[in-house]
Amino acid sequence: MRDERLAVTLAPWLRLVARRRRRLVIGVALLAATLFSAVALLALSGWFIAASALTGLALAAGLAVSLDVYVPGGGIRFFALSRTVARYLERLYNHDTVLRLLADLRSRLFAAMARLDDRTLARQRASDWLNRLTADIDTLDSLYLRLLAPPVVALVAVVLLCVFLALWVPAVGLAVAAILLPAWAWLVAGQAWLGMASSRRQVGHLQRLRSQAIDHLGGMAELEAYRSREWHRRDFGQREEALYDDQRRTGRIAGFGIALANLMVGLSMVAALWLAASAWQQGTISGAVMVMLPLAVMALGEALALLPAAFTQLGATRGAAERLNDVERAKSELGRGSLCLAEGPLSIRFNNVSLRYPGALTQALHNVDFTLAPGERLALTGASGAGKSSVAALLTRRMPPSEGELSLGGVPLEQIEERSLRERVAILGQRIDLFQDSLATNLRVAAPEADDDSLWQALAWVELAAWAEGLPQGLATQVGEGGRALSGGQARRLALARLWLRDPGLVILDEPFSGIDEGTVSRLSPRLDRWLEGRSVIYLVHQLGDGAFDPPGITRECRLEQGRLTVCANSPDPSG
Repeated sequence: MRDERLAVTLAPWLRLVARRRRRLVIGVALLAATLFSAVALLALSGWFIAASALTGLALAAGLAVSLDVYVPGGGIRFFALSRTVARYLERLYNHDTVLRLLADLRSRLFAAMARLDDRTLARQRASDWLNRLTADIDTLDSLYLRLLAPPVVALVAVVLLCVFLALWVPAVGLAVAAILLPAWAWLVAGQAWLGMASSRRQVGHLQRLRSQAIDHLGGMAELEAYRSREWHRRDFGQREEALYDDQRRTGRIAGFGIALANLMVGLSMVAALWLAASAWQQGTISGAVMVMLPLAVMALGEALALLPAAFTQLGATRGAAERLNDVERAKSELGRGSLCLAEGPLSIRFNNVSLRYPGALTQALHNVDFTLAPGERLALTGASGAGKSSVAALLTRRMPPSEGELSLGGVPLEQIEERSLRERVAILGQRIDLFQDSLATNLRVAAPEADDDSLWQALAWVELAAWAEGLPQGLATQVGEGGRALSGGQARRLALARLWLRDPGLVILDEPFSGIDEGTVSRLSPRLDRWLEGRSVIYLVHQLGDGAFDPPGITRECRLEQGRLTVCANSPDPSG
């Protein structure tokens, strides 16, 4: 992780936040309105109470005096109500803004991660990627709600209040400014400087602890077998203690900042009261105004109290931004070209292609060399771990080859434009990815512009239309997280329906009817065979003629054994 200037680290995320500039401005305005109402309420209440007491004393002394209680009384009620309403609206609006910003941040990071190939992704644990997508993004929510809006509002409030005080007694305004402006600068810059190192380390501690906790729970059997559980727990405890040490240090620094803020506000109040009392003695202000000025200063404590804890944790925000910047800077080892694939079936050429996964002891593929003509159907057979999925990963550019050359449609794979590759190559793997959304949304993953009629046709093609029509919400029915509301066979057929909505030139099918009953397979197989006409096809199967589903129309069969092609010949029965 690079150590770079704070401004450079936060710049990409500040630019993303700035896209919602209008909402940010409205949020700052609501925050300022809340603070203004609080200051005005306390100042006016102090003036009114003091004025009422002085008027009562004067009346008791037999003096002819009067006091309009309606205007200040109405003002107090107005500011009390406006403070409550503004506070409610500010919390509601700003937290909604933060949730929108978090969605923007996660979308940006997810897009950056989606551009990475499997080899780049494998360099980090899955728990670390998840941590960056969740915890690190959550840490950045402080950018607006704690680090941008509050200091701006507090600074403006200090300046405006000093101007207001100076209108009554210039010395009071100058004195308060001389105390609170340096205090504001320290609470922003000084607290960040003191807490930068410890709060920054917390991000790394938390990431390692989360990963280690997952490893500990997931590998409990192995740790017990090798009698390493206690050693692992001790290491876990040491990291946890390091985190606690930094948290305690950060807490002490934040406490110091809060105490300093209260002290500076208190000193400002004393200075304002002393100078205002001198002015009252000289007859330049009334007694009620003398009381009002220090109370107005006291109300500023609400604004300054937000700064110490937020800026003490600036290092955590910086650390999270650095980790996210590393994701954005990470580049796939495969190039992203600009050439588009032609329409129609695609040819494939493997030229002495080898593949080794990161950290693997042996190669997944070794000098694989074969070609597939446009429109041919290849059955790639082999036992589990033979390398079939590795071939699919190479063709979909999820992994770069370690050696050799690979072309698709006569174009080197690394030169193909990303969108063209995704549109012209379709894969149906063993794992079915369904999102926690409606049937329609999950189908439109394959064809975003598809209308409802097309979706119903796709469901009818896989014999799910009658089932979907019987659902209370039809296409709007939620499938649950990961498709939990569907059976395995229904999820598989939904994936086949997504395939039908596309028009690829190459189709890769890994056990396409896995989990589907034989009767349904016998009806769907001829439909799939007709749909595949005019396309290049690669079937990934364990073995042909083993009593399970046999792909129709096979023209060639290649067999993989431990990453090597041992047989690659034309099928003796092209009809399958």
